[in-house]
Amino acid sequence: MPSTLVVDAANVVGSRPDGWWKDRAGAARRLHEQLMLADTGYDDVVLVLEGGAKGGVKAGRDGHVRTVHAKGHGDDTILSQARAAAAGGRVAVVTADRMLQARVQGVGAVALSPSWLLDQL
Repeated sequence: MPSTLVVDAANVVGSRPDGWWKDRAGAARRLHEQLMLADTGYDDVVLVLEGGAKGGVKAGRDGHVRTVHAKGHGDDTILSQARAAAAGGRVAVVTADRMLQARVQGVGAVALSPSWLLDQL
């Protein structure tokens, strides 16, 4: 059974006060690079970017990491990615947003915290 990790990039990047707000695209690019090298235990990683972060990584697949650019608010894109992945396998979503955690759990995903992912990187 395939496994998918959906990453709320805004929440993960925003969980570290390292100046990411000065360069959202650069922060997204650094997260993408870290995900490319990380062994998260998931077959596929879906990195969801929104707003200015979309300028850091083009949409599409790069190895086991697929980058998705949200149209508008990222939560709806994260939910749709989780729903699609849950239909065919095991899925987890990395986010600190409690409302989004409840929504993704409603489609069969497990919610993980940004600190869990940062520990994997």
